[in-house]
Amino acid sequence: MSEEEPRESNLGGGSPTTTTSNTMTLQKAIDMGEYSPDFLGQFPEWHTLTRHVQFEFIRKAIDNRNNQLVKQWAEITNILDFSLKPHLKNALKNIEEQRKHLEKNKEKLFVEYSTE
Repeated sequence: MSEEEPRESNLGGGSPTTTTSNTMTLQKAIDMGEYSPDFLGQFPEWHTLTRHVQFEFIRKAIDNRNNQLVKQWAEITNILDFSLKPHLKNALKNIEEQRKHLEKNKEKLFVEYSTE
């Protein structure tokens, strides 16, 4: 494949897509668990939404991120011979810290978006 040809990727089914169509959208960011208003503010459509709708998007993104962390935690704890792999305990600790951080951010954003 030459450098001028667009690269294609096929990650888990569906039709291949070119890298030019793999741009991030507000909805993709929410689906991937990005909840920071600063990050979401980079999308032009974010500024057209009411504060209530912005908050609902943030809540959805927080839920998505929490679900991702729970899934990661479960995947690690279900690894065969977990007791023989002590380095995985650090991964679990990191995930737990991320969940605590997420909960703190959630509370902070609830307070911030409850005032208008």
